[in-house]
Amino acid sequence: MPSMQPRVLIIGCGFGGLEAARALQGSSVDVTVVDRNNHHLFQPLLYQVATAGLSAPSIAAPIRSLFRRQGQVTILLGEVLDIDVTRRQARLKDGQCLSYEHLIVAAGATHAYFGHEDWAAHAPGLKTLSDAFEIRRRLLLAFEAAEREDDPQRRADLLRFVVIGAGPTGVELAGTMAEIARHTLPGEFRRIDTRSAKIILIEGGERVLASMPSALSQSAQRQLEALGVELRLHTRVSAIDARGLDASGPEGPYRIDSSCVVWAAGVAAVPLGRQLAQACALVPDRAGRVPVQPDLSLAGHPEIQVIGDLAAAHSHVPGQPPTPVPAVSPAAKQMGRAAAANLLRRLSGRATRAFRYRDFGNLATLGRHSAVVDLGTPLGPLRFSGYPAWLFWLFAHVYFLIGFRNRLVVLLDWAWAYWTHERHARVVSDLRPR
Repeated sequence: MPSMQPRVLIIGCGFGGLEAARALQGSSVDVTVVDRNNHHLFQPLLYQVATAGLSAPSIAAPIRSLFRRQGQVTILLGEVLDIDVTRRQARLKDGQCLSYEHLIVAAGATHAYFGHEDWAAHAPGLKTLSDAFEIRRRLLLAFEAAEREDDPQRRADLLRFVVIGAGPTGVELAGTMAEIARHTLPGEFRRIDTRSAKIILIEGGERVLASMPSALSQSAQRQLEALGVELRLHTRVSAIDARGLDASGPEGPYRIDSSCVVWAAGVAAVPLGRQLAQACALVPDRAGRVPVQPDLSLAGHPEIQVIGDLAAAHSHVPGQPPTPVPAVSPAAKQMGRAAAANLLRRLSGRATRAFRYRDFGNLATLGRHSAVVDLGTPLGPLRFSGYPAWLFWLFAHVYFLIGFRNRLVVLLDWAWAYWTHERHARVVSDLRPR
């Protein structure tokens, strides 16, 4: 017999969707969560899977297991292609339509290649487990190919790794790649010295970690250089192909031959964002994000809320002008909880509240004993770097992982890697060149 309770559809079970569904626990609504993956992913540690530091199950959890005790939540595996706001239906890739009375869209973001989508085949980004597996495959097989190569120039090209974009993901990838080459792999190969590998980090701006204060950015740069990472700032990439890339910097245009190029230069909202904005007669921003009202709903459609990386949202603090909400996981979590709370207020006839983002700071690790931390505290900003920042980053990420088992496994893996420099997730099943 159909339930008479209001039907709530949540699209996406990333940080925002997960928090929204959890916040509706115990309420008198029927919740359906649809996601194209069967797992929730802790994205801040995804680079650890890409660099063989952790196995995939350590940072992912089956969505069904997360809601097994939340009886009003139904989980569906599927990809939403478009939303009919008039009929209040979401159409899946297989043609099935899901009806809703209230909708929370948390479909997330994807890679942005700034109009050069053909670059994706040669420079994968890092958003999903599949992306991490592909980057890990290219990274490890480059060393294997170099071991077989007799030509010194070709061997040097194979041992040249390029990361494009010096945001948090880029610096974490570059720093960890340097650690692998200099500490994990030496002694395991007979014909190459892995310590001769060159890690190049390309950034179009004037500094790394541009979202952080200048002092922390400079500290991060010094720590990366100490790890052996070669930084190329004020540099733009003009072409990427199977054998490397073309770039232009202060010294003019040049070529970098590389067997492993990773893209960390930009993200954009998934295509569903533009479709939804068009359906609601709204104009998405340059990244394809949907403009939302102060309470995270859409203008003219209070039954729809958009959260996370898909929302062009602002934080509303009384007496202050609205400020843009950054596309980070803490913001997505807060928006998820706020969307659920406003949905329940609307159902009970109460006024909704404007979203207020509480910025607790930014963290980035650069390698062993290397990290930068920028925290917001009631007494003002707290900023530090180096070994204390690395310890803080480590325990903060363990704390926020989903599930006790994952916390324990990650902590044990990191402890083992700390004392031995070993990375046991170096398993590649597809040995075919691409």
